Amino acid sequence: MAAERFVLDQRLEGDSIKLTRLGLCTLRLMNDSRWPWLLLVPQRVGIEEIHQLTPLDQTMLTFETALVSAALKEATGCEKINIGALGNRVRQLHIHVIARNEADTNWPDPVWGFGKRKAYQDDECKELRKRILGKLEAQNI
Repeated sequence: MAAERFVLDQRLEGDSIKLTRLGLCTLRLMNDSRWPWLLLVPQRVGIEEIHQLTPLDQTMLTFETALVSAALKEATGCEKINIGALGNRVRQLHIHVIARNEADTNWPDPVWGFGKRKAYQDDECKELRKRILGKLEAQNI
């Protein structure tokens, strides 16, 4: 019997752009240029909550979240990093890592459900991707 294969939730697939694969997670960029907003999606079948991960995977998720947070902060020069795992609309476990500034849209309120998404222009997306991946590479990822 073949093992189940990980499949990314269709909503996450449609709302975000793949940047790279880390040890445990796929790193994705939310396609909303109002905020530099990353998603970490652990590549595990049927996982909705952090406590469902093995202890080793929980450790890897924490490690990768910290690395991605530091890279995003350096790449954007933001004032604050917000991290969350809600899962109310998309049950598949995913971690939001969002760069925030006092001057950004909707500060200091949450980004979820605010206004209308503004998709990245190709060149803007490529430049942010390059900066983020460059910062991750500098951390030896």
